[in-house]
Amino acid sequence: MITIYSEKHRLRNAKTELFGGVLVPPYENPSRADIVLARVNSEKLGDVIAPREFGMEPVLALHDAGFVEFLQVAWDEWSQTKYEGEAIPTCWPARRMSQRRPDYIDGKVGYYTFSSETSINEGTWEAALASKDVALTGAELLLKANESGTAISTPLNANSSQGVFSLCRPPGHHAAFDLFGGYCFLNNAAIAAQWFRDNGVKRVAILDVDFHHGNGTQDIFYDRQDVLYLSLHGDPRDAFPHFSGYSDETGQDAGIGATFNCPLPPGTQFKTWCDKLKECLAKIDQFETEVLVVSLGVDTFEKDPISFFKLKSDDFLSIGKLLADLKLPTLFVMEGGYDIQELGINVVNVLQGFEG
Repeated sequence: MITIYSEKHRLRNAKTELFGGVLVPPYENPSRADIVLARVNSEKLGDVIAPREFGMEPVLALHDAGFVEFLQVAWDEWSQTKYEGEAIPTCWPARRMSQRRPDYIDGKVGYYTFSSETSINEGTWEAALASKDVALTGAELLLKANESGTAISTPLNANSSQGVFSLCRPPGHHAAFDLFGGYCFLNNAAIAAQWFRDNGVKRVAILDVDFHHGNGTQDIFYDRQDVLYLSLHGDPRDAFPHFSGYSDETGQDAGIGATFNCPLPPGTQFKTWCDKLKECLAKIDQFETEVLVVSLGVDTFEKDPISFFKLKSDDFLSIGKLLADLKLPTLFVMEGGYDIQELGINVVNVLQGFEG
């Protein structure tokens, strides 16, 4: 399996995260990608290639133009203030408050976020741009790849289980139409899914197996019927992002029925989790999906520091095998996973399980 990777992820090297009432070094840091890449190489998973640049059109196809402009200039504006640290939101438009965008950067940071744990540092925008290019390069390669991974000029045949791994960092599934948070700025998986749609794929499914609900992906596709979104995640009554991911959130308007949420309680074991995964896979099959995008978070692992599921490393091999049984062209987009010691093992186990 080919892996897409960019060294520009290192530009996103924030020093502060608000966690448990104190500022701590971020759980989402450059070593995450390093650990995964090292395992990809040690296991000889396949070639590792750099992304090509796709420009801004795929981003603006999904994200609000004002939000994108904010991300581009946020650090420069923040740097011109008296503030000494990184840009951390401290105030945002809550219930019954004005929804007008402020002029001052302190207000704008709050206007364009939904949570306060994620700071913006000097290299955030450049890293986010590179991360979406990693996803898009994987999508392009997948659409034009034959079963051996060699680029060709025609799309994959139906019933192919070819996969490509986009080692995205920063992750993306919490990034909504016009909001950042949860370590996410641009929604890599959603941008890739839209690129598939814009390039002739009629029905795309996004399967989110990250521990945390992909509120951003749901937000982007909630009123659409051409992209199916399915998520297995910690019950929002107990887990971030708390205000998204309930089972009765099934879409709106034309998108009714095209969102499927599986919130699960603390202590969930693999058997229970896997039963829900099989429900998702059945829905993907019923949707007549042509291409599958997997938001690959492995923070469902039993030792992950910011989750409460109990999956073991061998379980990730089983996940990959079940995904392969769909026999769909599959783009794996890296999301969460924060237990450094086993992170690379768990990610690559999914990919190896998929390849059989």
